[in-house]
Amino acid sequence: MIEYARRVSFVTSNEHKFREVKAILEGYGIYVDHSPLDIVEIQASSIEEIAVAKVRSAYERLRRGVIVEDDALSIHALKGFPGPYSSYVFRTIGNEGILRLMYGIEERSAYFISVVAYCSDIVEPVTFTGRVDGTIAYTMRGDGWGYDPIFIPKGSSRTYAEMRDDKSRVSHRRLALDGFAKWFNP
Repeated sequence: MIEYARRVSFVTSNEHKFREVKAILEGYGIYVDHSPLDIVEIQASSIEEIAVAKVRSAYERLRRGVIVEDDALSIHALKGFPGPYSSYVFRTIGNEGILRLMYGIEERSAYFISVVAYCSDIVEPVTFTGRVDGTIAYTMRGDGWGYDPIFIPKGSSRTYAEMRDDKSRVSHRRLALDGFAKWFNP
């Protein structure tokens, strides 16, 4: 039987994200169950503020140790857009829209940031952040989800989507989850 203290519920409606988070945290001996609750995502200028609001909402519904993850793609030439609005922008214009906005722009630097937030009956919300710098590709490449087909992490010639399983070793989400896991299992 799994110790209660080594178990967390991950609240997300994104099955891809759940599988990635589960694989990473189970490598640290943390059991993750999936809670696909529909929680309100506030609009704010800070990804940390969004993650904290989401984890508070999730904890109020589940009343047990819970994590949420929120991420943002920020493109320098677009003054940080889509940033904290990444989820909405992806749903409305997708990768095709981002590539159209970037048409003719040579300066393609960007970064991905991930914030993992945790809350429980004894811990107020705490956050862990991971950031990966990179560039925006000129075309979609690889078979992946979200912005993965257009983001090339620094030091690579492949997009996250082209990396497949290698992505989970170098991603912004991995960095944030590593921070959480080391705090959770000191």
